Amino acid sequence: MLFFQLMTRRYEHASTVLTSNKGFAEWGEVFGDEVIAAAIIDRLVHHCHIVTIRGNSYRMRQHTDLWQALHTPEPESTSNRRRRPRQEAATT
Repeated sequence: MLFFQLMTRRYEHASTVLTSNKGFAEWGEVFGDEVIAAAIIDRLVHHCHIVTIRGNSYRMRQHTDLWQALHTPEPESTSNRRRRPRQEAATT
């Protein structure tokens, strides 16, 4: 309800930029009320530009890299390995 009140006060008075990973059809579930969601969408899309971005999330890519780093076994430390004896170079 507070978000609805905010959008109502800003309607035709100030610019608003919103990002969402949910489509308008899912906003009723997000706000818990289809009527409130429709009223918010009505105010947002009047005089607006909608930019739809498709593709993988930049943040999710970072999360995937972090998950892989945490779950990849670390290579054996060089201090724990035995050193190979040096082979003398053959001189002729």
